[in-house]
Amino acid sequence: MSDNTTHQAADCPVLCVTLNPALDMTIGLDSLVPGKVNRARSHHLEAAGKGINVARVLATLGHPVTLSGFLGADNQADFEAAFVQWGLSDAFERVAGATRINVKLGEASGRVTDINGAGMQVDEAAFTRLEGRIDEWIDRQQAEGSPERCAVVIAGSLPPGVSSEQLASLVQRVRARRIACWLDTSGTALEAGLAVPPSGVKPNEQELALWAGEPLESDAARQRALASLVEHGIEQALISAGPEGVLWASPGAETLRARPPRMRVVSTVCAGDTLLAAMLHGVLCHPTPTAAMREQILRHATALSAEAVTHPGPGNPAAPELETLQQHTSIETLASAEVATAGEPRP
Repeated sequence: MSDNTTHQAADCPVLCVTLNPALDMTIGLDSLVPGKVNRARSHHLEAAGKGINVARVLATLGHPVTLSGFLGADNQADFEAAFVQWGLSDAFERVAGATRINVKLGEASGRVTDINGAGMQVDEAAFTRLEGRIDEWIDRQQAEGSPERCAVVIAGSLPPGVSSEQLASLVQRVRARRIACWLDTSGTALEAGLAVPPSGVKPNEQELALWAGEPLESDAARQRALASLVEHGIEQALISAGPEGVLWASPGAETLRARPPRMRVVSTVCAGDTLLAAMLHGVLCHPTPTAAMREQILRHATALSAEAVTHPGPGNPAAPELETLQQHTSIETLASAEVATAGEPRP
């Protein structure tokens, strides 16, 4: 980490936009028995949402992080206290009502059952105010002279009243100002956002399959999807493929795959958010990485994501076992020939 392209995390601010945040109630059970009274082994209530989880990891890694999106005025105090504790700047747009509560039932086997609320209704006026908040943040970064060192993350589901087209308009708004925009969502929102396109994405194989036009059940299919993303203008394309590891492609570089060691899983809820945050950290701090540095970035992000599954909440960059996890995370280069022989990329 000593080449002349290295930046300090403190010089790389990030805006994390969570359109549909939540208070996550995580309940630990021996096993879930539907239709019966179930007694919890543990419970934990915490401010959450994909963008908030990403922000927590980035702040721990040393980035100045601002949060935005929509918060319900009726229960904003829980979020405000958490933001102060985590060192995050609050630029959320307040709307009427209470932010949703999501329930996550984690069993000893590692299975997690999610019960997610729909979220608050967001009207056109609130969305316009959010656009203004994003513009203000970008204006500050550009005034300070280093917009290439900052990024906007748009992550999570859409609340009632916000369409996939509006999400895509936010991606376009950021990209039009020449600021990197990373997107992590699913369904029609992902398809709409990919069309812009964003700078970076991290779908899992199920989320990307519809856009790719085929099931992503083999390395060849995953590589074709990654190649299509890169050809479409996406600079950092990641696929989270469960036991098949994490695949990373970017223009002019070989496709890498990382496989973490087997972990005792407590909760997988924040693993993907941790992966995205750590990858963005690596890319911002090393914008033109060598091949060896790319491997190091992916190894660190994958190991930190693996650490995240051992406890509720996002990964802890200060965890004492992280160094060992990195040592046991394997990195391999996937041969581009697999793509050529398996079929043509999606147009």
